[in-house]
Amino acid sequence: MAENVAQKLIDSHLESGTFEPGGEIGIRIDQTLTQDATGTLVMLELEALGLDRIRTDTSVQYVDHNLLQTDEKNPEDHMFLRSAAQRYGLWFSPAGNGVSHPVHQSRFGRPGTTLIGSDSHTCAAGALGMLAIGVGGLEIAMSMAGEPLYISSPQVMGVELTGRLPDWVSAKDVILEMLRRHGVKGGVGKIIEYYGEGLESLTAMDRHVIANMGAELGATATVFPADDAVKDYLTASDRAVDFTRIVADEGAEYDLHDSIDLSQLEPLIAAPSSPGNVRPVREVTGEDVFQVVIGSSANPGLRDFAVVAETLADRQIHGQVSLDVNPTSREILADLIAGGWLTSLVGSGARIHQSGCMGCIGMGEAPAVGRNSLRTMPRNFPGRSGTDEDAVWLCSPETAAAAALTGRITDPRDLDMDYPQVRLPERFSANRSMLVPPLPIEEAREVELVKGSNISTLPEFDPLPDDIDLEILLKVGDDVSTDEIMPAGSRVLPYRSNIPKISEFVYIQVDDTYAKRAAEHEGGHAIIGGENYGQGSSREHAVIAPRYLGLRVVVAKSLARIHWQNLANFGVLALEFAAEDDYDALSQGDVLEFRRLREELGRGETITAEADGRKFSFRHGLSPRQVEMVLAGGRIAQRAAKEG
Repeated sequence: MAENVAQKLIDSHLESGTFEPGGEIGIRIDQTLTQDATGTLVMLELEALGLDRIRTDTSVQYVDHNLLQTDEKNPEDHMFLRSAAQRYGLWFSPAGNGVSHPVHQSRFGRPGTTLIGSDSHTCAAGALGMLAIGVGGLEIAMSMAGEPLYISSPQVMGVELTGRLPDWVSAKDVILEMLRRHGVKGGVGKIIEYYGEGLESLTAMDRHVIANMGAELGATATVFPADDAVKDYLTASDRAVDFTRIVADEGAEYDLHDSIDLSQLEPLIAAPSSPGNVRPVREVTGEDVFQVVIGSSANPGLRDFAVVAETLADRQIHGQVSLDVNPTSREILADLIAGGWLTSLVGSGARIHQSGCMGCIGMGEAPAVGRNSLRTMPRNFPGRSGTDEDAVWLCSPETAAAAALTGRITDPRDLDMDYPQVRLPERFSANRSMLVPPLPIEEAREVELVKGSNISTLPEFDPLPDDIDLEILLKVGDDVSTDEIMPAGSRVLPYRSNIPKISEFVYIQVDDTYAKRAAEHEGGHAIIGGENYGQGSSREHAVIAPRYLGLRVVVAKSLARIHWQNLANFGVLALEFAAEDDYDALSQGDVLEFRRLREELGRGETITAEADGRKFSFRHGLSPRQVEMVLAGGRIAQRAAKEG
């Protein structure tokens, strides 16, 4: 049978289940990726599991998110991560090496392999013909312990690309067009596979841009073929030996279909405060701009910086604009220097920051309140920038450069200049010495974990009671993100290894009384949510901290994939309304009364509860494996019970 690329990748790694939409499948994992904002919990989970040595082919711990060292917390966490990488057999990428996704693609990405990462944008590696999936940290720990990754079997949506991108339009506009069409829930339950003759004009790094923001569509993964563009990229990265051609068979079919004529695209922009709020740039021209930020995993390629540098060459940015540039890796920075592009950026008035995520995760570069900030980044959820009342727009490097020059949102096609024709080097910088390799196993066993005072142990969570009454302590609306459940930024992220402390910030942007009320509440509680609850970042803190405060059940109209899995991993029962009208019938302060939960969970997908004398029905969608896990109090508790 003719297979598409996604089918080939899954079939070659399938360990349990059948690749048919709806069921649960187990996939063998070749590589894992962790970063410092989530990796500390993963390493604590490895410790809790009693693991001696990881069992994946390649696992890498990056330090790229929490780089500001305003006190001892961050450097102590970095020391802990280095010691844990040495103890358990991971590669280690120290602070300053760059953002995990482009560095991993450059140094470790290999067509035909599977990669999971405790960062939702791990899907960017699909650019190389990999099956790359963002998951919660506990999924990473279990895969490093040798277990498969379990996911709900997705549909494959084929998107045919034809034509070529016109001048002043680039790969960011392709994924913004997908978001314009399908919204932030359009990819839920799907792998998105791009194919067609339009791929011939898209480089591997162009594809990285598109695959990266598949996370904003809610997709399980994004897949591209491993074709000549991927071969050229690996050759330029001094890794031609790692190339394997993987393309869809002739006659391969897809569950769903879409098509984009690249030649018909125009510059697009996502207005505050959702990646799905996409409009043509021409419709919002003239809005004042006070900050432009270039960088992040969403536009990490050398071309993305070079096209800005050449647009700004021999010109000065507008006087009211702060142009902030984050080179995405040491290698990119070296190539910017060698090509003269860094000189152009500095001469135009740009501020050059260290290689890392920085403003994308709210670590510095916060904008002024209510002042428009244009960013080549993947997310603009409320407050993510580090400013509570922010106004962040997402756009291509070309649109960002135009705004930097004019001080207004400007269609770059209206600039009085020719489109820069960027000539990239035949060989990219390849700095292998910046990565710390794993220690031999006998040396690794002698390493002790370096734990500073800010690193706590992972909390132990008790099993889910059979009968339980839960007050609804919070009710929220649609599209609540993990950034709103558990904020990032310089105020919160330094406590990422300290669960009791970080729990004080849960939902602080939505209801700053929630954490205090939950901590003082006797017994467990519930939260009610709307559509797409828990979208965005894969951070486990958005589950562990509320669970630490007593959260036992979340009921929503629908839940985002990674957050839904994270809830189950830590013993929180995630439910969806059987009738959407019931959302309006429940209020903060109501008490949900659950009876015989174990019996109901074992019997089918429907769970019932009473509130104020009225019966409600909910769906859980959990597999038998997940039901057992939730009842045990989470995956670690379940494993301990089996081994005990």
